[in-house]
Amino acid sequence: MMNPAKGNTSLLLLSLLLLCPICTSLDTITPDQPLKDGQLLLSNQKTFALGFFNPGSSRHRYVGIWYNQIAEKTAVWVANRNDPLNDTSGVLSINGEGNLELHTQNQTNVIWSTNVSFSVSSTNNSMAKLSDMGNLVLVQQDNQRVTWQSFDYPTNTLLPFMKLGLDRQTGLNRFLTSWKSKDDPGIGNYSYQMVPTGYPQLCLYMGRTLLWRAGSWIGPRSNGVPNVTSKLYNVSFVNNQDETTIMYSIFSNSADPKVFPKTIVDESGIVQRSLWQETRWVEYWSAPQALCDKYLNCGPNSYCDPHNEVNFECKCFPGFEPKSSRDCMREKQGVSMCNNGEGFVKLANMKLPDTSIAHADMSLSMQECEQKCLRNCSCMAYASANESEGGIGCLTWQGDLVDARTYPDLGQDLYIRVDAVVLGHWSGELGKRC
Repeated sequence: MMNPAKGNTSLLLLSLLLLCPICTSLDTITPDQPLKDGQLLLSNQKTFALGFFNPGSSRHRYVGIWYNQIAEKTAVWVANRNDPLNDTSGVLSINGEGNLELHTQNQTNVIWSTNVSFSVSSTNNSMAKLSDMGNLVLVQQDNQRVTWQSFDYPTNTLLPFMKLGLDRQTGLNRFLTSWKSKDDPGIGNYSYQMVPTGYPQLCLYMGRTLLWRAGSWIGPRSNGVPNVTSKLYNVSFVNNQDETTIMYSIFSNSADPKVFPKTIVDESGIVQRSLWQETRWVEYWSAPQALCDKYLNCGPNSYCDPHNEVNFECKCFPGFEPKSSRDCMREKQGVSMCNNGEGFVKLANMKLPDTSIAHADMSLSMQECEQKCLRNCSCMAYASANESEGGIGCLTWQGDLVDARTYPDLGQDLYIRVDAVVLGHWSGELGKRC
């Protein structure tokens, strides 16, 4: 005879299973094993989860990846950003072509797909799994070759080991785009991306309008973020014929499964870096913040001085004088600066001018860089491309210098070309004759 207490317990468990759809988890998605709304795909160490969710107060359903071991659900990637589901009928499966596909249960409406081209022999060989880095990968089951990965298609979040920038072999460009709002992960107005022209740099855009430059990577940090260095992270910048990318990773000797970092571009156009600490996300850096962070807040041949905002926000470079409240022009028009005793004045603690219009030669030392700029009568300034080992590589600018600023400390040395008369007014460490 059944124990009434046990019978009631069985009925209770059955009721909970019917009421709570999130009761099963998968470690892979295969052609025979799809992921339905209510199920989770977990990484090996259960650090990340992939499943269906409602962002904020929205009633729409999205497929996303989030941290699985923190109290606040924080989506770090979303598949169907601009195409939400209106109910819980969604299914993520491997279709007959070998692609991951999001569709409704009757399979009449395809919402999203990885859209990879496969050979006929490999269409039933695909499998999807989630790594402990938060990367959803589509692989071939027989040889584990990755055919698609979510890290190549980021949304608003940069995770450790995720690259930003250009794959020159495939043309793939990885960049962050903001959500429309906290309730809508659709593609918003802001993007954070690597600009590969000139000497590559990270930039924040609103549409096509450049808002702020993080600047180029100069070894220990970005030129436009001089006060942010970390003992937790290691940054890798690569610029060659194959790729122009930047990636950060966690140092192995300080890797802690309880350390959860993220970098996002939020819906208000702010780039933020945060760490999860016990019960909440703690922001330790964001930009842009100050008036001098704004792109082209000062005009050509001037630089923004945050300690001079009350009287005159923009200062002219040596050898230039105010043309307006923001623009500067040469003090003496027509004075030759070509083989006429000209030289360079050093400005310390600078955010370098826009490097998208600079020329880089990584084979030159600083002394060779100086001589190269001096020989070119059109060269207006030079600087080191990388601060490592006392200065590696050479950056030179021709024409107007734009979007520079000064910092209280840190920053870089920038050498401005001036004529012999101006050079004579500078003494000591600030000026040197060539």
